[in-house]
Amino acid sequence: MLFPRLDSSPREEKQEQEQYATEDVAITRKTTIELSSNKSGAVRNPLSGIPREQLMKDVEHFATEKGLTEDLSLLQAGALVAQKPQDYHSIDLLNSDQKAALDHEREHKWSHPLTLYLTIFCCSIGAATQGWDQTGSNGANLSFPQEFGIPTGKNPLTGEDYPESHEWLVGLVNAAPYIASALVGCWLSDPLNNFFGRRGCIFITAIILVATPIGSAFTHSWETLFVVRLILGIGMGAKGSTVPVFAAENAPASIRGALVMGWQLWTAFGIFLGFAANVVVKDTGTIAWRLQLGSAFIPALPLALGIYFCPESPRWLMKKNRYPEAFKSLNRLRHNSIQAARDLYYIHVLLEEEKKIIRGESYIQRFTELFTIPRVRRATLASFVVMLAQQMCGINIIAFYSSTIFLESGSTATQALYASLGFGAVNFVFAFPALFTIDTYGRRSLLLFTFPQMAWTLLAAGLCFLIPGTGKARLGLIAFFVYLFSAFYSPGEGPVPFTYSAEVFPLAQREQGMAWAVATCFFWASVLSITFPRMLKALTPTGAFAFYAGLNVIAFILILLFVPETKQLTLEELDQVFSVPTGKLSGHVISKEVPYFFKRYVAFQKDATLEPLIHKDNDDDLEASKRG
Repeated sequence: MLFPRLDSSPREEKQEQEQYATEDVAITRKTTIELSSNKSGAVRNPLSGIPREQLMKDVEHFATEKGLTEDLSLLQAGALVAQKPQDYHSIDLLNSDQKAALDHEREHKWSHPLTLYLTIFCCSIGAATQGWDQTGSNGANLSFPQEFGIPTGKNPLTGEDYPESHEWLVGLVNAAPYIASALVGCWLSDPLNNFFGRRGCIFITAIILVATPIGSAFTHSWETLFVVRLILGIGMGAKGSTVPVFAAENAPASIRGALVMGWQLWTAFGIFLGFAANVVVKDTGTIAWRLQLGSAFIPALPLALGIYFCPESPRWLMKKNRYPEAFKSLNRLRHNSIQAARDLYYIHVLLEEEKKIIRGESYIQRFTELFTIPRVRRATLASFVVMLAQQMCGINIIAFYSSTIFLESGSTATQALYASLGFGAVNFVFAFPALFTIDTYGRRSLLLFTFPQMAWTLLAAGLCFLIPGTGKARLGLIAFFVYLFSAFYSPGEGPVPFTYSAEVFPLAQREQGMAWAVATCFFWASVLSITFPRMLKALTPTGAFAFYAGLNVIAFILILLFVPETKQLTLEELDQVFSVPTGKLSGHVISKEVPYFFKRYVAFQKDATLEPLIHKDNDDDLEASKRG
């Protein structure tokens, strides 16, 4: 039993411990918390309560089975640290250097080997391609439709509107990468990861992301451009489904959010660089759009060149039963071998628990288990909500069409490009605060704070279109509220969806789960890209912005009810978080969180307290220290 039973008496628990102590095989204790229904919300240490002698036998069995006998004493010491994370100074198997390394880890959470940071940096930089492409097409929208015979807006010679079909075709070309990502690219990540590993998959997608932007610059019809951008989307989808997972699997739990959000930080930087490139090439005439689209290959180059200098994901290696290689990888990602030994054994024990409810033996089975296993289904729902919310919030109507929007406000094409550059700069700069808040305040808290702010700023930007005339004041106010909207988005809904989705699925379903999440994001991005030009015309900018402001409110409610917190827990401990029934989470929100909010922030009752539903149960650790 890995966890003491919640409903057992002290006598029954003692009998179970005595029975367990007579076993001479690897961990066979019966879990206390069902991974399908953790109604208490407690996250417990699976090693708590195991007598030291038995734990040493378990580790010996593990080392023999996995080909790690040369490191047996180190693994045994690591297992004791995992069992008593708060009381490692009492462990006699640890030497002074190992204890000092654990002290340093606790006191300096950002102190990790350079290899870890270079790995995260190398992988995340590839996200800039996605952001650069978004803004490259944003600027290209001002010129490529004319060259390919599908201009939009009004004919300057006749004053009549161009055919409505032109707007749909421009939207379709812009949406092509997201259509291909959602339908093909994301789902290819599972077989690519299976056969080539995390690094191999990332390398293949990097090559695609180098070739296709260059190819798009040499197209001579909208049909060819559409096909090239479809291929771009295949690489984008597989990369987007793999890079955040790779980063999450390498990162320590204490700063995992900050490291994985490097994906969003580089996406935002790519958006800024794309806008900057649009401005730089704006006066190059008819080839401007070719340079704007083609330049997006630049960030993919360092990704392709650097990925094989990074260690492979330890968890992927463990999934493939390549434990010696996983241990070597962890040693490169941690300062001291005792940390690597602790993490290896603790991850292994929790993975063994996962296997009791999850099989994931084939592609089809892994996909169906996203919806049929309660623990996985809750992760599927939560990731769906945060990814859908990223499109509902309206950020991509700005990222895709800001130049068009600013033209609607009465600006010139040059002014629109410079205003868009300002949006890109704000989007990038305001992503930095999330580095220090995402692991402190948590993913859920950031979302719940930022969505109401995005709703009112987007509505305000839309209402500014009602200001008469086309003067600088009108453009300035629209730009101000768009920038303010971006400033709230960047530290909240910007970094959270990809970070969150990379965390929440069990190892067996991680590729399929992340594919589902990213496909959700990119599918609705494609819908937005296709429909917004027509929506802008049918509803006017004010109506379109008001529509997305309303969607922000709906997204806030969905997050409140269906998205649990994941900060400061290992990927495997999150099994227990997503074992909490959805009704229990929603009930806690309605009965506890909402009343607390009104008491604390409306009635200003400073003594109001909120008992969190999800909490790490440290009592087990203290009890284990006494029994160890």
